[in-house]
Amino acid sequence: MGKITVEKDCGGIRGLHIITPAVFGDRRGYFCETYNYNDFAAEGIDCTFVQDNQSASRKGVLRGLHFQINYPQDKLVRVVRGEVFDVAVDLREGSETFGKWFGVVLSEENKKQFFVPKNFAHGFLVLSDYAEFCYKVTDFYHPNDEGGLMWNDPDLGVQWPMPEGMTESDLILSDKDKVNSSYAEFLRAREKK
Repeated sequence: MGKITVEKDCGGIRGLHIITPAVFGDRRGYFCETYNYNDFAAEGIDCTFVQDNQSASRKGVLRGLHFQINYPQDKLVRVVRGEVFDVAVDLREGSETFGKWFGVVLSEENKKQFFVPKNFAHGFLVLSDYAEFCYKVTDFYHPNDEGGLMWNDPDLGVQWPMPEGMTESDLILSDKDKVNSSYAEFLRAREKK
């Protein structure tokens, strides 16, 4: 029996994959292997992760949509507590799905992981009262290399599910995320390069 199952090219976007590990449970609890280089490489996810990150957020926190400009990262993300709606937007030069997005619910219950390749914008919205979010990345953090897109840009049209009892005006964003670029501004800046 395989240790992981992989749903490839999610939403018709090449390279976006949902990974579900095999979970072995008994009366004591459960065990699952969340990452094994050989298993991932056999599924075409052949990259070297150099940094692990973890964040904690409360219900209604929206982080994103973030990307790295000169030092792009592949990301493998998962939730160890709570539930989030995780989104990736294709920003790859020449991609037939450029500007398209895909979202997936990640939770401690479903134990799904989301592989987001380099040159995607990424973000998530916390749906549960509290969530702990973990991600592996293939390049180190470069604080002066961050870019961002407006989470609610109508040209992207991301369909964020609102946490129970909340509206868009209740969402909690960082000051930085409140002033992210529009998709149109991003495209104009890209054309100037």
